[in-house]
Amino acid sequence: MKQFDRAALAPILNEGIAALGLDLSADQTEKLLDYLALLAKWNSVYNLTSVRDPMQMLTLHVLDSLAAVPAFADAKNVLDVGAGGGLPGMVLAIARPDIQVSMIDTVHKKTAFLTQVKAELGLSNVTVYTKRVEQLEVQQKFDVITSRAFADLSDFVNWSNHVLAEGGQFIALKGVAPPDERERLPADWKVTQLRAIQVPGLNAERHLVLIARVQESEN
Repeated sequence: MKQFDRAALAPILNEGIAALGLDLSADQTEKLLDYLALLAKWNSVYNLTSVRDPMQMLTLHVLDSLAAVPAFADAKNVLDVGAGGGLPGMVLAIARPDIQVSMIDTVHKKTAFLTQVKAELGLSNVTVYTKRVEQLEVQQKFDVITSRAFADLSDFVNWSNHVLAEGGQFIALKGVAPPDERERLPADWKVTQLRAIQVPGLNAERHLVLIARVQESEN
């Protein structure tokens, strides 16, 4: 693993936050760096991500997730499915402490990491589940369900729509947004918006796919 150089990473993170037009406090920026340090440390043992270089992690993971944050402007209660190392869920929880963020993954070592991050960073707005999303039961359903490179869009919707609140939406973080995936969506769901996002320091396609249930009047 390359050395974690906080002094070198901090200005890149700050520049990225400014480029994205996000209003984050110094404390939030420090927490993002703390999270990145934990991700790099745990990754050397648990293989949470194939990216090994902390500088690449900053761009490919943290800034990539931060670029999606504006899409969650009206969210109150979010579920990140297949959260893995906490992308975008943990980044969203730090950037938006006013939002309740739940993260679910089937792999225990990944949820152990997420639980450790929650504890070390004092994130009271985070909940972690170790199970398949199809088996998840909650008292309060989610107004937004998100995922990043988790599954085909149709599987994502089919497996998790039982915990989506009425009027809620899915926000999938994708590289390219393949038309065949969008066409395979269940009949009562539709893509409401395909939003291209620009990640600072990354010359690659990134899209948010917003999906909602088709209203009765549209059928």
